[in-house]
Amino acid sequence: MAAPRYLQGIEETVRLALAEDVGSGDITAALVPAGEQAMAHVITRESAILCGQDWFNEVFRQVDASVRLEWHFADGDAVKANDCLVSIHGHARSILTAERAALNFLQLLMGTATTCHHYAQCVAGTGVRLLDTRKTIPGLRLAQKYAATCGGCHNHRIGLYDAFLIKENHIAACGSIHNAVQQARQMHADRPVEVEVENLDELQQALEAGADIIMLDDFSLADIRTAVSRTAGRATLEVSGGVNEKTLRPLADTGVDCISIGALTKHLHAIDLSLRIQRTG
Repeated sequence: MAAPRYLQGIEETVRLALAEDVGSGDITAALVPAGEQAMAHVITRESAILCGQDWFNEVFRQVDASVRLEWHFADGDAVKANDCLVSIHGHARSILTAERAALNFLQLLMGTATTCHHYAQCVAGTGVRLLDTRKTIPGLRLAQKYAATCGGCHNHRIGLYDAFLIKENHIAACGSIHNAVQQARQMHADRPVEVEVENLDELQQALEAGADIIMLDDFSLADIRTAVSRTAGRATLEVSGGVNEKTLRPLADTGVDCISIGALTKHLHAIDLSLRIQRTG
């Protein structure tokens, strides 16, 4: 079951998905007799990490709350090709109408979780935390953030409101790293303050300003190791920029605390799913 914060707005998200898909009504499902009962099974065509049950369930709840869903795995479980993920019992019309929207949520979130799991396996044993970013599908930020955790990764800030991330243009507008950090402390003393730096001199400025987190942007491996040594635990060190499957492990081996990767939520392969339906009366 998804944690409560990830479920914020789920009803509205699903409502919008159904509005764009069903519109004024499913005219094809109307070909099926109104009282026809059916059962269906959702099969995965490929190995993946399961994710998205709450969104799938909400689609069926809004279409027809009498439809019964029986899940055979939990979110975060590894599933294999041809596994049956969920069994569905209810009105045939309702199952047919809900099918596409429900599968769209499931295949996308499973794809996100599976990508995250793959990256997490690449750094297993290093102790580094892989962080997602704000590079998410509009309207599905919390859903994809949840999927990242199901895949074994971690959330960076959820949005622009829950943590400071002071970048080059913020620093220029404030006059210096020190000024930007101090203003952030005065405005919201309870929010984490992160500063993105582009060289070792800026790293030193961020440390002296008392930043909680320092993001090393496009640093060489040698400079990252120097940054780890200089920081010596005074701030959390995060690496970003140019991260891919080839560079990931060498970056993790430098001793940084975190690596943020936009690909976790934006380079997606939606999982191939199939819903098979049969009449029961």
